Amino acid sequence: MLIIEALVAGVLIGSVLGFIGAGGAMLSVPILIYGFDFSASHATTAALAVVLLAAASGLIPKFKSKDVLVKEALIICALGLTTNISTSLIVHRLSDRFILTGFSFVLLVAGISMLLKPFATGPERKMPAWALILVSLVIGSMTGLFGIGGGFLAIPILVLFFQVPQNKAAGTSLLIIVLNSLTAFFGHYKIWSEVNWTVPIAMAVSAVVISQLASGKSAHISPAILKRAFAVLLFSISAITLLNAWVI
Repeated sequence: MLIIEALVAGVLIGSVLGFIGAGGAMLSVPILIYGFDFSASHATTAALAVVLLAAASGLIPKFKSKDVLVKEALIICALGLTTNISTSLIVHRLSDRFILTGFSFVLLVAGISMLLKPFATGPERKMPAWALILVSLVIGSMTGLFGIGGGFLAIPILVLFFQVPQNKAAGTSLLIIVLNSLTAFFGHYKIWSEVNWTVPIAMAVSAVVISQLASGKSAHISPAILKRAFAVLLFSISAITLLNAWVI
């Protein structure tokens, strides 16, 4: 039954990854905590593995269609290594309340980002150095602390502020997620032996398959509707997470 439940959870995670292009970890962490009784630190570690595998599977077709800005992704990951590694190494010392509170605020920001409307379109332009460094450090810290790849932040910044086409932004985001998640996963090595890997592995397998199927169907559904629905879901999870951290 545990494996079946994990496979079902993977269907939900894979659907979000396939339709939205980001957000897998933002569902993986609360599902592991509230559905499978993982601690916050164990959930963030396991979520890194789930999202890493799911994002890697989605990255292959993006490379084939040349929709990945490899240099930009490598620069963002390299700049964020400091915060990614440092937060990954200390996460096992942090309380569940701290992790859950920070995670809930990240969900809130992610939900807001889904509701932002694009600015006037224009030619592709390079991200200024200060913005590139800031975004890289923030994404690195979020990955290390909360097991979040940072796709929800990378995509709107690339699209809204720097006029990168949506398909290239999504492909670049997937590469950022893979590299950041891999780095943070190794940074969580002290927690590996404490995690029940049966659940996240089953979730990952299911998420990989469903994300591929959902990705092919995403073109037939309005992106605006998908983003609004996902934003509402994120706001709800954020509220529940805060309540569990401070009230319940």
